[in-house]
Amino acid sequence: MTPELQRMDWMPSPPLAPLESPLDLDHLARMTLGDAELEQEVLAMFAEQSVRLIAAMAALPAEAGALAHKLKGSARGIGAFAVADAAAGLEAAIRTGDNPSSAFAALKEAVAEVRAAIEANRKA
Repeated sequence: MTPELQRMDWMPSPPLAPLESPLDLDHLARMTLGDAELEQEVLAMFAEQSVRLIAAMAALPAEAGALAHKLKGSARGIGAFAVADAAAGLEAAIRTGDNPSSAFAALKEAVAEVRAAIEANRKA
């Protein structure tokens, strides 16, 4: 007496994060409790911090892994998940002794995209 199984068509799942922006504004709104002024302040601080950290990591000094870790945490906090993933990639490359150059380039690109999104959000 097993029930008949019906064939169901496969449906793709929605993306876990919005694809149209490198910045998850819904996540940011949750983290700032919907306070638009606080959102802008946090985004401005992240934009400034990311520039400083990228500059500090440019020569890949001994503390580059710790700096990447710091950027990863900040990025996750504001919903810049591509930056967080790229920073984790740099951390891993440094930890395993791989050449970190391509991971650092990917991190710089991800930061540039998020900074552009922050600037666009500020003007909106």
